[in-house]
Amino acid sequence: MLAISAGAAMAAPQNEPIQPIKAAKPKDPALVELGKKLYFDPRLSKSGFISCNSCHNLSMGGTDNLKTSIGHNWQEGPINSPTVLNSSMNVAQFWDGRAADLKAQAGGPIANPGEMASSHVVAVEVLQSIPGYVADFRKVFGTDKVDIDKVTRAIAAFEETLVTPNSRFDRWLAGDKKALSANELAGYKLFKESGCVACHNGPAVGGNSFQKMGVVEPYKTDNPAEGRYAVTGKDADRFNFKVPTLRNVEMTYPYFHDGSAKTLKEAVDTMGRLQLGKSFSADENDKIVAFLKTLTGDQPNFRMPLLPPSVDATPRPQPFGKQTRAD
Repeated sequence: MLAISAGAAMAAPQNEPIQPIKAAKPKDPALVELGKKLYFDPRLSKSGFISCNSCHNLSMGGTDNLKTSIGHNWQEGPINSPTVLNSSMNVAQFWDGRAADLKAQAGGPIANPGEMASSHVVAVEVLQSIPGYVADFRKVFGTDKVDIDKVTRAIAAFEETLVTPNSRFDRWLAGDKKALSANELAGYKLFKESGCVACHNGPAVGGNSFQKMGVVEPYKTDNPAEGRYAVTGKDADRFNFKVPTLRNVEMTYPYFHDGSAKTLKEAVDTMGRLQLGKSFSADENDKIVAFLKTLTGDQPNFRMPLLPPSVDATPRPQPFGKQTRAD
C-alpha cells in the first residue's frame, strides 16, 4: 500500500507510450462553421432525417451507442460506428481503412444506400437550392458553385476540431500528481506491462495501426466484416482492423467492430485473452477499467448551428418511399 501511494504521488515519468492531446486550432473558422452546419444537416440524406450526427452523436462520445447503426428505412448497419472524436489522428478512416482521411470518409455515407441513401448529385442540388448555403459557400470558397469536394472539405474541417484534450490522464502526463488515484495508476501500470500499449499508444491511444482481431485465440463472431482484406484482397490482411482509439472509451460502448462487448469490463477481458493470452483477474480488470476512464477528455462544446431554411425549389426528402439505390 505504501509503495502504491508513493507511486500515485510521483510526477508522470518521461517517455510514456501515450502522449497528451492538444487543443484544436482551426485555420479557417468560416470553413469549420460551414462544416458544422453540414454535419448536423439531415437534408444531406434521402429521408431528410439522418445526419452525420445521427451515427456520430457529439452528445454521446461521437457514437450512437448501438451495436450497429440504423440506416435509411431502418436498415441494420453492417458494423459498429467508430467515434468521430479525435478521428483526425487515425491512420485512415472506417474500420477497414478504405478512406485515407476525413475528407474521403465524409462523402461515403451520403451516397451509401444503407446509410443516408442519397447521392452526391442530389445532395449538392439540395444545398445549391438554398440561398443561405450559397452565401456560406461564397464566403468560404469565393464562388456560388456548390460541389461535393467543397462539401466534404468543410465537413472534414469541422471534424478536425473534434478533439478531447485535458483528460485527467493528460493532466497527470503534464505533471499533476493528484490527477490519478493509486488504483488508476495501478491500472495504467498493468495496461503497459501486459502489452496493451503495443497497439494502443500515441495521443489517441490507438487509431494508428491495423491489427489482427484474435492473435492468440480466434475471434468468433457472426459479423461478416473481413477488415483490411476487403480493401487490399491480401489474405494476410484478413480480419485486420484499425485499432480503435481508447480516448473517451467509457462513452463509446458497445465495443469492437461488431459491437459485441457491451461493457468495458467485458472488452478488457476479451482483449486480454484473445490478443495477449492473459486472463485478467477481477481486480486487475477493475484497475485497467479505472485507468481507461481517466482518458475521457473535454467534450466538444459549441453553439448548435442554425441551418438555413429550404425554399420552394429545394428537392424534398423521401422518408417513406421504397428503398432504391443511390445514383
